[in-house]
Amino acid sequence: MRRLILLASVAVWFAASAFGQSSPSPRPLRAFSCVFFRPLLYSVPQQAPPPARANSATGATLEQVLTLLDQKSASFKSLQADFEWDQYQKVVDEHDIQRGVMYFRRVGNNVDVAADIQVPEHKKLLFTGKDVQVYSYRTHQTATYPSKNRDEIESFLALGFGGRGHDLQKNFELRYAGIDTIDGRATYKLELTPKSQKIQGMFRLVILWIDQQTGMSLQQKAMEGQFDYRLARYPFAAMKINPVKLPPDTFRLEGK
Repeated sequence: MRRLILLASVAVWFAASAFGQSSPSPRPLRAFSCVFFRPLLYSVPQQAPPPARANSATGATLEQVLTLLDQKSASFKSLQADFEWDQYQKVVDEHDIQRGVMYFRRVGNNVDVAADIQVPEHKKLLFTGKDVQVYSYRTHQTATYPSKNRDEIESFLALGFGGRGHDLQKNFELRYAGIDTIDGRATYKLELTPKSQKIQGMFRLVILWIDQQTGMSLQQKAMEGQFDYRLARYPFAAMKINPVKLPPDTFRLEGK
């Protein structure tokens, strides 16, 4: 159950994708674990590297990217973004694709998250307290996944969406992997290796592609073992940062 909650919380994108699966998975529990796995191919340096220097090849340093996230977090209020979640499992060579719309809003020191999963089955994921709730429009039933630690879930939900950059260092070993282009947008690429052994048992590595201008995540990839992964895409063209007003009942479930 703990893995289900972590999964649903990760990435929002990760989180909702996990709880919104339309068909059984060969590894149901691990399918819900979306952003942390044992380092099989990736290892964390044993000694701290010398201070990085920005150049034309890398575009920035890790410190500069974390500072950008800190700055954007200070003004972050809400976000609406289309998403596509792709869960790949090597053993069956299958892709489980889900699409929908994700919503974030800051309430005091907390971040609420809602995901309207539209394809292949209409569901809604909601995290506004300590519990993760998933409503099925097909069965008209709500499943509740309680959690004792909101901060733990929120730390995953806010990956690349309004969270402070330097806060990532509390739970991850960080590596700046240079620049990349996603949907025609220049991005900084960050690699996150979980410090917690519990999380490493679910995801060995998380990769974020951070927009250089907005500080928002345009793409996220969670490596599960050596070959399996979860890939989340958030097209910039459909992303609304700090919109004046989110759709009515965004953070409410049907019948409540």
